[in-house]
Amino acid sequence: MTRDDPAVTQEASVAPPGAPDLSPGWAANGLSGDEVADRVRQGRSNRLETPNTQSWLQILRRNAVTRLNFLLLVLGCATLATGSGPDATFLAVAVINSVVGAAQEARAKRTLDRLAVINAPRARVVRDGTIQEIPPEDVVVDDLLELRPGDQSVADAVVVAMAAEMDESLATGESEPVAKEAGDRILSGSWVVAGSVRARASGVGAASFANRLAEEARRFSLASSELVRGINDLLRWLSWVMIVVGPVLVVRELQTEPWRVAIRLAVAGLVGMVPEGLVLLTTLAFLAAAVRLSRRQVLIQEMPAVETLARVDSLCVDKTGTLTEAGIAFSRMQVGSASEAEVSDAVAGLARAPGANATMAALAAGLAAGEPWPATRRVPFSSARKWSAAEFPGRGTWVLGAPEMVAADDPAGLLPVAAQWAAQGSRVLIVATGDHPLEGTDLPEGLTAVAVVELREKVRDQVAGTLAFFVRQGVTVRVVSGDHPVTVRAVAERVGLDGADRAVDARGLPDDGTDLGRVVEANRVFGRVTPEQKRSLVAALHRDGHTVAMTGDGVNDALALKEADLGIAMGSGSAVARNVAQVVILDDDFDVLPSVVAEGRRVLANIEMIAVLFLVKNVYSLVISVVVSVTGWPYPFLPRHLTLISAVGIGIPGFFLALAPNERIFRPGFLRRALTRSVMAGSLTALSVILTYAAARAEGLSGDASRTAAIIVTIVVTLWVLAMVARPLTYRRVALVASMGLLFLGAYFAPGVSSFFSLQHRPSAAVTVEALAFGAAAVVLIEAVSRTAVFRRMAGAGGHQRA
Repeated sequence: MTRDDPAVTQEASVAPPGAPDLSPGWAANGLSGDEVADRVRQGRSNRLETPNTQSWLQILRRNAVTRLNFLLLVLGCATLATGSGPDATFLAVAVINSVVGAAQEARAKRTLDRLAVINAPRARVVRDGTIQEIPPEDVVVDDLLELRPGDQSVADAVVVAMAAEMDESLATGESEPVAKEAGDRILSGSWVVAGSVRARASGVGAASFANRLAEEARRFSLASSELVRGINDLLRWLSWVMIVVGPVLVVRELQTEPWRVAIRLAVAGLVGMVPEGLVLLTTLAFLAAAVRLSRRQVLIQEMPAVETLARVDSLCVDKTGTLTEAGIAFSRMQVGSASEAEVSDAVAGLARAPGANATMAALAAGLAAGEPWPATRRVPFSSARKWSAAEFPGRGTWVLGAPEMVAADDPAGLLPVAAQWAAQGSRVLIVATGDHPLEGTDLPEGLTAVAVVELREKVRDQVAGTLAFFVRQGVTVRVVSGDHPVTVRAVAERVGLDGADRAVDARGLPDDGTDLGRVVEANRVFGRVTPEQKRSLVAALHRDGHTVAMTGDGVNDALALKEADLGIAMGSGSAVARNVAQVVILDDDFDVLPSVVAEGRRVLANIEMIAVLFLVKNVYSLVISVVVSVTGWPYPFLPRHLTLISAVGIGIPGFFLALAPNERIFRPGFLRRALTRSVMAGSLTALSVILTYAAARAEGLSGDASRTAAIIVTIVVTLWVLAMVARPLTYRRVALVASMGLLFLGAYFAPGVSSFFSLQHRPSAAVTVEALAFGAAAVVLIEAVSRTAVFRRMAGAGGHQRA
């Protein structure tokens, strides 16, 4: 294609101001190949050094280099040094946990990378006198861009020729097209909806509007997760406990056992203090939720994101692209003296003109008209005139335009109707007709208004029901948009948002954080909000103690998405918004969010429910470690014993419980509730194990037989705690507990399996009965204490589950 292409209707004759280094022929021929090469060498191209998504190495390192994995690796190496592979099976937990977490993030990265490729625009530039299509990253400063309807500007630019209407909603949030003429600035990320322009690329790469706004957003940060934060706090505390208890335990074991056995016993005591199964199960539960949501076209980029949305109590939504679909649609028409059919045919004839803009296209699609009237003369729509007109043989001259720009008689009283509709946030046009012919681009005289037409943004299906769902769940919804407050208020009212009767113009928002917080708390609808103000509004909600989710699709939403506890982006939105957000709705269906909430609540409620199982093991392992360090006894478990106990009484049943339905609303204080229950149940479990172990030693049983007796009492109490946290018991949950008991019996009696877990050395019948009795006593005490008023207050009455 050459510069003489028929699509080019006008060219600049001079270089734009502020570009003295351009050649005299630049306006017609663009840059030369040598000029482009010079700018590339100078680093003045649109190429960015910073990747938009996380690298594979970053994903792997973040999931593999963790406190938990470090602890398990150290203990595993110590165990392997003794030559006992079966006692190091707990290392598999670290590997699985890392692989699962990295695989989920890698899957999200691949999906985002595909989206980036699909949505990447092509740039049309004039170079060496010809029009070329090049990758966006190859655009350089001073390139002569040519933008036509449907094109996206890949760089900041200044118009040098022709005129167009630009959709800047992704960049600024303004849904109304903005007129651009010579000398006007074009923002990167905006789209041409009507007309064509040639423009000089003035800001490329990191210097462009979109990339400057996204620079801070590119810094990676994980979704806020109370579960993960609580588990990490617990790991940090336990690691300090292990530093104190570990050396003492090792020294005491070395005093009574050969070094190989002593190391294994000490490792068993320390591994028991690490909630490795809880971390793994949390990861698997998040992964299962992410897989389920992916079937509904919801991409979870960070697994804790489903939990965060379940905790949200304040939801900020962008209007354009979230509540409404792209573009506008015909809403209604009121006619005066002319018939509705005649007006429809006339408007259809105007709307079907070549090069019609989005407004004309919406009218053509919305009006039921016959064959378009043939026109002998036309005046196309222009942003400056804000009207278009056509002469139809035998039917006179018809004009369609903004009420304030079309001077016409109004015998039917249509102008007050237009004013009323416009006050409701709609786009309103007047249809007028007359007998005077068109002369140039002047508005003809003698016009009479015969109809008023209303166009509205199309609200997404079911969005009102989605917002009502959040309100029922105690979530406050706010609409935060860069659009005009009247328009934002109108959309908010149409979807039934509480408090939509008033809208705040963000241009008058206070800068002071305290004053801003009061305004944000008192209002629900905000218009003319800049990207920086969106972030400030989210920060104000944070300061007031809210957990905030933000939805958006544009570059203008990136800072707020970054600031929010949870960012939710639309799949068709800007790449910056998708990369910043933790959740991406791939098919732009905002109404899918209730299902995301349901998955989050399932994860939170169930993980809190089964956390008690894991923490009980940590508590009794710690208590027993302290006791044997004081008494000088050998530790009553080998690492493989704890692997069996964790699998049968905690890990396997916990996995099934984590996937069970649960719609309870999450309450803060997960760690306090879980620890209260676990300390009580774990301490009583430790007491029963110590008494059983002491009885076995008093009977003169071998160390292996004494350890087997300790395992029996531990399994009894663990299975009872499992039954308690699984309440209310259904037949499936009863079957689950019973099957775990049978699984232990299979491991206890099956040849090969029994020896692998070092259970072949059985205690005497008397010690076995004593173990069962001590276990039953611990169960009774756990039940009794958990029902007391004092304990319920300490544990937080009304939690997800009792323990």
